[in-house]
Parts: sequence; structure tokens; C-alpha cells
Amino acid sequence: MAQTAGVQADEKALIRAAQEGDQDAFGQLVRAYDKSVLRLAMNLLHSPEDAQDVYQEAFLRVYRNLNSFRFDCSFHTWLYRIVTNLCLDHMRKRKVRREESSQVEGSDGPVDRMDTFQESRADSDPQRSMFSGELRQGIKKALSELTVRERMVFELRHYQGMKLRDIGETLGTTEEAAKNCLFRATQKMRVALGDFV
Repeated sequence: MAQTAGVQADEKALIRAAQEGDQDAFGQLVRAYDKSVLRLAMNLLHSPEDAQDVYQEAFLRVYRNLNSFRFDCSFHTWLYRIVTNLCLDHMRKRKVRREESSQVEGSDGPVDRMDTFQESRADSDPQRSMFSGELRQGIKKALSELTVRERMVFELRHYQGMKLRDIGETLGTTEEAAKNCLFRATQKMRVALGDFV
């Protein structure tokens, strides 16, 4: 507990220094959150290119608006709010562009974008690999059938490990609304993945 308070105090000091123009302090804030921002954008957008765009735009917005940060919420929540809003904008643009294909052209023909990511460990059991692949596809399909808000709440909770209170703050709603949205998303996921559970 004391260690957490120390980390928060250090982060506040970094934010205050960055607000006063300290480029090194701003760089430390970016390094502290860069992986989680990129992971969140990738989980929400499922596109490395779009995730990279959101990553860059998010930190550009933080840089431009850091002086307006007043410590009303945690820096983490403020940053995630920026990222999720940018992801929502990207998703809306995709809808306008008639939802771009998840397929990319590979050397052997069309390949799903999500299949281009390599898992860090190789499974030696072919049956387990096949089941994992089917489960991954099932989860992907089930997530695509959720509403945008349900998917964001589900992914922020389960992929980012955020608390419902923080999710509510990030999405500009209440903890109760986030909880209800998560419940609906979980129910839909259970129905969609019925064969796997």
C-alpha cells in the first residue's frame, strides 16, 4: 500500500514537471504507459496500423492538453479515456468506409489480420493447437457481435484488467452502467461460445 502511494506521488511529480515543460518527465510518462496504450488500441481496433495511429494521436493529445489535467481522476483513467475516444472515432470512420476487410493479401492469398500475429510459445500438441485456434476464432466472432460499448467494456475489464469504476470514468458513465454493460456483454459471449464452455 505504501509502495502504491509512493508510485502515485512519483507519477504526480512527473506530471507536474511535464506540465512545466520538462521533456524528460513527459518521456518517462510515455514510457510508463506506451505498451498498455498500444495494447488497448490493438485489442479494440484489431488493426496494427490503426492502433499505431491511435497510439501516436493519444500521446500527441496528452502533450497538447497536459496543462488542463487537474488530477480530478487518475492519469491512467484520463489517458485511457483519450485512447478509447480515439478508438471510437476510428470505429465510426470504418463504418462510414463500409467496414474494411479483416483480410490482407499474403504471399499465399488472403490472410486474416489477426492470424498474422505469432504466439510467443509453440504448442507441441496439434489437437490443443486446433482447439485454441477454434476458440480464438469463436471469441473473435463473439466480440464482433457485441455493440461497440459492450466490446469496449468487456475488453477494458478482461484484457486491460481495469476496475468497473475506472471503466465508467473512462467511458464517461457510471460504475453501475459499466457493470450492466459488462453483464450484457458477458451473457452474449456465453451464448456465442456455448460449445467451448
